[in-house]
Amino acid sequence: MKFLLLSATSTAMTLLASCAPADLPKGGLSVSHPEGDGTCDAEPAQTFIGTRANDALASEILAETGSRTLRWAGPDTALTMDYRTDRVTVSYDEHGKITRIACG
Repeated sequence: MKFLLLSATSTAMTLLASCAPADLPKGGLSVSHPEGDGTCDAEPAQTFIGTRANDALASEILAETGSRTLRWAGPDTALTMDYRTDRVTVSYDEHGKITRIACG
């Protein structure tokens, strides 16, 4: 019985994953930009809110914010609560639209 339940759960997770758009960044993963001075300023990047999240935008957002690290936060993504002054967190919804850009 446990094997059947585990197999059904695994199949369901595979089906759900296949519904997600392939070009969206993976939530929780970070992209590094060593040229940033390390102090995040999210204000200049607010123009990206409402645009589609994708890995190509990561370097643009990092350049605008001056951050060293970008963390993608997809819907229902668990994130650590540690605050880092050199990191920008970019949240997006289930449709891939950026909803929030904040330091930390």
